[in-house]
Amino acid sequence: MFIGELSRRTGVSPRGLRYYEEHGLLRPRRRASGYREFADSDVAVVRRIRVLLTAGLNTDLIRGVLPCMADKGAILAPTCDEMTQGLRGERERMSRSIEQLQSAHAMLDSIIHAGESAAVRAGCDT
Repeated sequence: MFIGELSRRTGVSPRGLRYYEEHGLLRPRRRASGYREFADSDVAVVRRIRVLLTAGLNTDLIRGVLPCMADKGAILAPTCDEMTQGLRGERERMSRSIEQLQSAHAMLDSIIHAGESAAVRAGCDT
């Protein structure tokens, strides 16, 4: 199938599909005319890519884990033991980032609250 058909079947724009190809996530066959030709199985590959992107993985990491992913209903499951460990490490990195963002959020709340209190004491309109 050509890129337009894959786009219709997956809901990903042709531009997005070309982006996936540029990052090594899709490997369509090239016709003599230069047109990309995708396999029916690429529909499932694009679905997996989208799930992994939604899970917060970047394209470099997805390129590494994609060959070791299998569909388990609506979710994916790693088929390689070492991949599970790598995904746990990525989840830990995300957890640390979330904690840092929560701390920054709390600090910003404190600053805003202190500013509102100071403005009220000074008789300013906020």
